[in-house]
Amino acid sequence: MFKTTVVIPTYNEAENLPRLVEALFALPNLSLNLLIVDDNSPDGTGKIAHALAEGYPGRIDVIDRTEKAGLGPAYIAGFKQALRLNADYIIQMDADFSHQPSYIPQLIARLEEGFDLVIASRFTAGGSVDENWSWRRKLLSWFANRIYVRFLLGIPVNDATAGYRIWRRQTLIGLNLDRIRSNGYAFQVEMAYVACRLGFKVTEIPIYFPDREHGESKMDVRIPLEAAIRVWQMIVRHRGLNPRKRRTEMYSFAEERKAVVKHV
Repeated sequence: MFKTTVVIPTYNEAENLPRLVEALFALPNLSLNLLIVDDNSPDGTGKIAHALAEGYPGRIDVIDRTEKAGLGPAYIAGFKQALRLNADYIIQMDADFSHQPSYIPQLIARLEEGFDLVIASRFTAGGSVDENWSWRRKLLSWFANRIYVRFLLGIPVNDATAGYRIWRRQTLIGLNLDRIRSNGYAFQVEMAYVACRLGFKVTEIPIYFPDREHGESKMDVRIPLEAAIRVWQMIVRHRGLNPRKRRTEMYSFAEERKAVVKHV
């Protein structure tokens, strides 16, 4: 049986994390491992994560980071640890229930059809967002993903900023995670772009994306603007990538130490 690890970055998710863990472990016919990456949450999310790990021995690991360094570095740390723990499939998702656990069986099923990356998409056919979104927010997100990013990067992805995904182990190794420099929404775009440039097979499943019910959103108006600018940087940085430049081996300890120093 393949080992499936869910990487969950957290910052002030004390209300949501216990509920999410319960929902994930309640999924039928699945045996999931969780890896929680907490950025020193002031509300005690890290302590809750460790308490949950004690309550589910052998099923939850926790990475304690010393500061809020952003989504990108948190995921990179989580992905590398998941690989080190011999995960075969790696799922990434938020802790606020905008990424609903019920879609995980579909994500796994699509990966097992032979894909290397499966994205839970709001903007592919059949996908949708919270009905309370304003028309301006819907239009901006739709345009950014379906038109701007897709056209500039030339990738077959309708929701490149989506953060709910499943990766095959060899895909994350092949990307060489030290190539990734972006944060926030731009991090998600860069990961998808590099995967496509390296020739990995990418597909999407449609999902409904509700707004969070508990806790405060981390969204900032500067985040989409930064992502739009960084798309041009990605084109320059990764224009030479092709399938021959996939990485084939796991990271060495020395390389990981260098990467941690660089991100900090």
